[in-house]
Amino acid sequence: MEDELLALAAKRGDDAAFYSLITRHKDKMYRIAYSYLKNENDALEAVQEVTCRAYMQIHKLKEPGYFGSWLIRILMNYCVDETKRQARRNEKQQVATGAGEQHVASGESALLEKVVLESAVERLDANYRTVIELKYYHDLTITEIARTLRKPEGTIKTWLHKALGGLRQRLEKDGEPHE
Repeated sequence: MEDELLALAAKRGDDAAFYSLITRHKDKMYRIAYSYLKNENDALEAVQEVTCRAYMQIHKLKEPGYFGSWLIRILMNYCVDETKRQARRNEKQQVATGAGEQHVASGESALLEKVVLESAVERLDANYRTVIELKYYHDLTITEIARTLRKPEGTIKTWLHKALGGLRQRLEKDGEPHE
């Protein structure tokens, strides 16, 4: 059964249809949550919390054909909020303990490149970072990203182009020329 038909049934109160929808999207939800939260337990908690929120709000779904985009939007909002909460918590802990910066030490070139790239992605503006993560970490199409973010495809293409240009500049500036 298609997502749209399942979403319509779930909207009418069919719990089995809702369960089927969540089962279809749970892996993608986990990957996205993990990319934001960088912790397995936090990602699993995010999926559970968002599943509950979606269940409670399914009656507000306007376009059943876009259930996946609607669900991912709820998840992204939750993850952004949770990331902010964690940052505030970490900031308080650092002030309380007088902790300094964490240093990343690794002898492996591949790991260092990954860290440098992730750091460059983290320094992008929020919209650009989101588009990069959805496109390259979660393999969403431009159309899926546009639906999820509720933006025109042209805007998504522009953000992606600018994000890649920004990454290229940052990596070259940091001594890592990439083509």
